[in-house]
Amino acid sequence: MQDENRIRHVLEAWAQAVRDIDMAGILANHTDDIVMFDVPVPLQSRGMDAYRETWELFFQYSSGGPGSFDIVELDVTVGDTIAFAHGILGIGASRLRLTVGLRKEKGDWLIAHEHHSYPQPIG
Repeated sequence: MQDENRIRHVLEAWAQAVRDIDMAGILANHTDDIVMFDVPVPLQSRGMDAYRETWELFFQYSSGGPGSFDIVELDVTVGDTIAFAHGILGIGASRLRLTVGLRKEKGDWLIAHEHHSYPQPIG
C-alpha cells in the first residue's frame, strides 16, 4: 500500500504541476527515456527533450488553473520495480484515457511511459 500511495502522490503532483504551468514540476519524476503516446502530433515522443516539447504545444491551448488537468479516476497496480496506473483525465469539459507506466529506480517511482487518448465515437 505504501508504494501505491507514493505512486498516487507522484501522479497528483504531476497533474498539479500541469495546472500550475510549472515545467520543472511536470518533468520531475520522469525517466530520461520517457516514451509518450499522445493525442496531437507527434503521436509518439521519445526522451525528455521531445516530451518537454509536447507540453509547449499543450500550453498554447491551455491556460492552466483549476479543471485544466485533473485526474478524475485512477487505478494503480504495483510490482516490486514496475507499476502501471490507468484512469480518466479531465481537461476542461473533455475526458481522456490515461495510462502510465512507472519504474522504481533507486527507491523512487518514475514515470517511464504515458499514453493519453480520446475515446472515438462509433459510426
